[in-house]
Amino acid sequence: MSTSGRTGTASGRDERGDGARDPRLLGDPRLLQEPAWAGGVRTLGAPRADLADAPGRQDSDRPHGSGPLEVEVRDEWVPMPDGTRLHARIWAPVVDEPVPVLLEYLPYRLDDWTAPRDSERHPWYAAHGYASVRVDIRGTGSSDGLFDDEYSVQELDDGIALIEWLAARPWSTGAVGAFGISWGGFNALQLAGRAPAALKAIVTVCSTDDRYDNDVHYMGGAVLGIDMASWGGTMFAFNSRPPRPEVVGADWVARWRERLEHNRPMTTTWLSHQERDDYWRHGSVCEDYSSITAAVLAVGGWADPYRDAVLRLVENVDAPVKGIIGPWSHQYPDRGLAPGPGIGFLQETLRWWDRWLLDCPNGVDAEPALRAWINDSEPPATYYAERTGRWVAASTWPAHETEDRVVPLVSLRGGADGPVVVRSPQSTGLDAGRFFPFGNATDLPPDQRAEDGRSVCFDLPVDSPLDVLGSVVADLAVASDVPDGTVVVRLCDVAPDGSSTLVTRGVLNLNKRNGRDRADDPMEARVEQVVRVALVSTGHSFPAGHRLRIAVSSAYWPWVWPHPVEATLTLDPSRSSVTLPLWTREPGDGSVEHPVDDGVAFEAPERAEPLAVRALPPATDLPQRSVSHDVGTGEWVLDVDPGYGGGREYPDGLVFTEDSRETYRIVDGDPLSASAESRWAIGLEKPTWKAWLETTSRVTASAEAFRVENTVRAWARDGGPGAETVLVADRTFDELVPRTSA
Repeated sequence: MSTSGRTGTASGRDERGDGARDPRLLGDPRLLQEPAWAGGVRTLGAPRADLADAPGRQDSDRPHGSGPLEVEVRDEWVPMPDGTRLHARIWAPVVDEPVPVLLEYLPYRLDDWTAPRDSERHPWYAAHGYASVRVDIRGTGSSDGLFDDEYSVQELDDGIALIEWLAARPWSTGAVGAFGISWGGFNALQLAGRAPAALKAIVTVCSTDDRYDNDVHYMGGAVLGIDMASWGGTMFAFNSRPPRPEVVGADWVARWRERLEHNRPMTTTWLSHQERDDYWRHGSVCEDYSSITAAVLAVGGWADPYRDAVLRLVENVDAPVKGIIGPWSHQYPDRGLAPGPGIGFLQETLRWWDRWLLDCPNGVDAEPALRAWINDSEPPATYYAERTGRWVAASTWPAHETEDRVVPLVSLRGGADGPVVVRSPQSTGLDAGRFFPFGNATDLPPDQRAEDGRSVCFDLPVDSPLDVLGSVVADLAVASDVPDGTVVVRLCDVAPDGSSTLVTRGVLNLNKRNGRDRADDPMEARVEQVVRVALVSTGHSFPAGHRLRIAVSSAYWPWVWPHPVEATLTLDPSRSSVTLPLWTREPGDGSVEHPVDDGVAFEAPERAEPLAVRALPPATDLPQRSVSHDVGTGEWVLDVDPGYGGGREYPDGLVFTEDSRETYRIVDGDPLSASAESRWAIGLEKPTWKAWLETTSRVTASAEAFRVENTVRAWARDGGPGAETVLVADRTFDELVPRTSA
C-alpha cells in the first residue's frame, strides 16, 4: 500500500527556521504517491571521512562502506494495536539486505511543516545505510485518531508499537534508534525509559528529563508566563490544523471537524498541576534513570533552556551515555542558525548509530563523557552569528577539572553594608530575551543595565580569567513580608564600559523552597530563611578587568508569572553566598600534551539538499520584538513575533501562510494586571482545496484563580476557487483554574 520515489544525498545550504515547509503530492486518496520533490537518483554526498580516519576503522567495518547509497522514499500507514493508522515516511537505502532503522516521532506534520528539515537529515541517514523514518503522532498531521496531550500514555504506547513494527519489517535488522529535537528528543528519552528490546540507542537534542521543572511550564516551581501561555496557544493552533486531503481522502473536512471538536487547550491542564505530581512524573526519566538501557547521546546548547538535562543525563544514566553542549539555540547544530559555530552533527550521530546499531568498533566508547563549549566574553547582543570560545572535554561529569568556589556575598561590592531590600518593579524581566531562542535577530537578551537597575547587584572584580562550567548556585538568606514570593538570580558579565551581558539565571518560587511538590509551604512573614537558587548551567569565560555580577530581583515578567501580592524581600549578604563551578584546566597551547580545544574536533556540517521552499513576504511590517511603556498608566507591553517561519510556497504548489503575535502586558505595582496573549492565523491552499483558521489564547489571573480563554474559528473549501466555503468550527473556551502555589 505504498509507492516510492528515489533520491540521494548532498551537502547543501540551510533553510531558515525550525518549522518545516514542504508537502508531498500524495495523489490518490488513501494511496500515498511519490513525493513531488523526489527526482531521479542523486549521489552527491562526500565520502565518510569520519569513518575512514577513525583509529582501527576500515570501510569494511560497515556493511555498505563509506560512500552514499541510492535512496528510496515511500509512505506507509503503520497500524496501531487499536486499528488506528499512523502516517509514516520512510527513506531507505536501495540494498538487498536488511538495515537498521531510525525513528523521529513528532506532532508537527511531515507533509509540510517539518518537511524541509526532514529532507536535510532523513535522506542523509538513508544514503549512509539506515532506513530513516518520520512518523506523525496520532491525531496530528495526516495520522488517524485524536490527539490528547503532550507525551501522553497513548503517545508512548504508540511509540512502543512503532518501534516493534519497525523492528519486525523484513527490510529491518531489528535494531532501532530514536532521535529528535525538542518534542522528538523528549519522547525518544521517554521511550528509552520504557526499554523496548529493539531500541538500542537514542540521540536526544534540546530536550529534558524533568517535565515539571525544566520545560515550558514551570521554572523553580514558578509559572512560566512567557511559555505556559504562548506555547499552549501555539499548540492549540497547531493541533487545529487539518489533515492533508491528498493523504486522507475525500472526507478530509469531516475528519478535520472531528479533530477540532476534540481539540482542547492544554494550558488549562498544565496550570491544574502547579506542583510536581504524578502528571509531571509521567514521562520524566529523572524519576528513574536506571530504566534506560539504550545508549544515550544528549546534545544541547548554551542558548537553549534545556541544557541542564545534558549534564544530568551524563551524570546519572547507567547505560552508555555521552553529552555535547555547544553555543547553540533551540536548533539542530548543523543547520547554520545562530549562534554558531555549527558542527558535523549528522556525521557525529552516524558514528553513534554505527556503534550501537551496527556494533562497529569506531572508538565512540572511548570519547569524553562531555564535550562542552565555553563562550568567550562578548558585548551584549540579541544576535550572534557565531560565538567565539573553545571546546573542553571532561572524562566524567561532574568533572575532575571543575572546582567549586564559594564566594560570600558580603565580600562582593554591594554586600558589605548590611541587609538590603529587594522590591523590583513588575516590569523587571522585559529584557530577558526569548525563552526559546531559534536564531532570530531579537531572540537573545540585550544589554542588562536596565534590568540590573531594577535589581540588587553584587559585583566580584575579576583579577585573572575565570572559566565557569556547570550550574552556579546561590544560597540566599531572605525574609519576605508576605507569605508568597519569588526570587530571581541573574549572573552577568560586566565589561569596563559598564555593559552587562546576561550569562545565565535561576528562579525560585519561595513556596517551593523545600520541594517542588509542596503546595502548603508559605514563607513565615519577616522570618529569615536560607534558600537555594540553582541557576541554569552555563559555560562562560570572564576575562580579567571585568566584573562578575550577581543580580537579585523579586520579579521577572513575562518569564515568571507574579504572585497576587508584591513581596518585599530583605536579603542578608553576611549569610548568603554564591558557588561558582570553575573549570581549572588552562586552554591548550597546541602541543601534543596540551592540544587546542582539549583535542575536541568536529567535521564541518553536512546535510542532504533541503527542499526548494520559497518564502513569501510577511503579512505585516511589525517589528519582531518591541517594548512600549504608557507613562500615564504605568503599563508595559512586550509584543513579539515568535518567528516560526511565516508564509511559504512548496514545490508541489501548496501555499502555507502563518502569522502569529504574542503580547504580554503588566502595570508596575499591580501584579494582577499581568496578561499573556497568543494569536495565530494559519492557511493552507492548493488549486483544489483550501483550509484556514484563526485562534486566540489569553491567560490572566485574579488572586484566587487563573483565567484561560481560547477561541478557534476554522473554514474549508473543498474544491476550486468557486466551491462553497464552509465554517468547520467556531469554539470558545473560558476556564478558571484555582491558584494553589503559583
